[in-house]
Amino acid sequence: MTVVGSAVVALALAAGLGVAALPSATGESTGTPDTGARVASEQVAAESGVRSSRMSLIARSPLSGSFRAGDAYGTDLAFKGKYAFVGNYYGFSVYDIARPSRPRQVAQVLCPGAQNDVSVYGDILVLSVDASRSDDSCSSKDMSETKKKAWEGIRVFDISRPARPRYVAAVETACGSHTHTLAPSKNGKDLYVYVSSYSPSEDFPDCKPPHDIISVVKIPVAKPSAARLAATPVLFPDGGNPGTGLPTLGIGPSETSGCHDVTAYPSKDLAAGACMGDGILLDISNRVRPKVIDRVTDDTNFSFWHSATFNNAGTKVIFTDELGGGSLPTCTPLLGSTRGANGIYDIQGRSLVFKSYYKLPRSQALTENCVAHNGSLIPVKGRDIMVQAWYQGGTSIFDFTDSSNPVELAYFDREAISKTNLVLGGSWSSYWYNGFVFSSDITRGLEVFRVNTAWAKQAARVKMGTFNAQSQPSYNG
Repeated sequence: MTVVGSAVVALALAAGLGVAALPSATGESTGTPDTGARVASEQVAAESGVRSSRMSLIARSPLSGSFRAGDAYGTDLAFKGKYAFVGNYYGFSVYDIARPSRPRQVAQVLCPGAQNDVSVYGDILVLSVDASRSDDSCSSKDMSETKKKAWEGIRVFDISRPARPRYVAAVETACGSHTHTLAPSKNGKDLYVYVSSYSPSEDFPDCKPPHDIISVVKIPVAKPSAARLAATPVLFPDGGNPGTGLPTLGIGPSETSGCHDVTAYPSKDLAAGACMGDGILLDISNRVRPKVIDRVTDDTNFSFWHSATFNNAGTKVIFTDELGGGSLPTCTPLLGSTRGANGIYDIQGRSLVFKSYYKLPRSQALTENCVAHNGSLIPVKGRDIMVQAWYQGGTSIFDFTDSSNPVELAYFDREAISKTNLVLGGSWSSYWYNGFVFSSDITRGLEVFRVNTAWAKQAARVKMGTFNAQSQPSYNG
């Protein structure tokens, strides 16, 4: 998500939306089960105001405890075995999902620092902090980024006991860590973390322009407490897209000053970067020195290159455009079918070749923030199928096997949270994991969906031990 300001009122013609600052932390709480209230399956089934096709909601675990605060937004998801790890602006939660129809919260870690996007590898959990803090502790306070002593970066936890996560390290990175990506070394001894951040300023001592880099953090798997900054490779020696107009209003592209998200495909030594005004393809055969091998722009329809997803063969990339930063109602006839959408590219040789756009085919209300956001592949042999979150636009599943003609296969879409005001909400991330779609909803918590199709039953036979959407596995099919 990208926070925007007064553009909300101008474009939405509705009430403005501001993302409030985090309150002062009250300290770190780890390993204390806080099961909260689970929503009974019969109540889930009876929910009104829903449009859906071939998708059914089977469970919900609402935000609980400290995470019920008005600005404790649910964020990204990662999975290990029978556990789901769910980020939140206030920290992260751990759920036992051995029974997907009855997810059970087994831990809640209070450790404020937006966005707290989360990834896991073995017994290591990594959190992104892109909010300026007084120090790297879980009891830190808000501090202006104009202060040299302020801290932003990644936090590292030991999750060898998932119900009792243990904070073991922190690494400060330039401009913080909006998101991050895991790329293990080929021998598995080291975990490299590609840290994406952006929006430098001459007023920020630790985030000055030009910010044409990503940060690479090295975490020794046997000793994660020794995590350190390994490199800051330059991806845009020419500065990247200079940007034009007012991108938050949908007028022209963003100026590139870093990357929002990088998705790695480690087994193929590839990564794709969504970098504000640019989309890039990277060779990561040398994990510490990723090399840009192609770069594309779309100054007509893309405002903010947000995220990327490879197909299983590694021959296509879907880039998303987060027009309006996730706060605006962009799924309306006013903006059409090619803005705030996905761009589908084939990889031909070493080049990205544009093929088509895919956008949610249902119009949403002016009070619903809606735009392309986080998703993942569904492992169906011989087909390219993706599930994706669209904030208040819900969750959409689409087939892009024919890159030039993507088509929706299933969806789940609620009515607006408010009929009178633009309110931030909806699905932040929707991912497929071991037979079900799991969604981290900004205000509702963790939700679980069943997909009622023959191809979903086929996909359910593929079992993963770990899953991070930004570090893609191969499904070997």
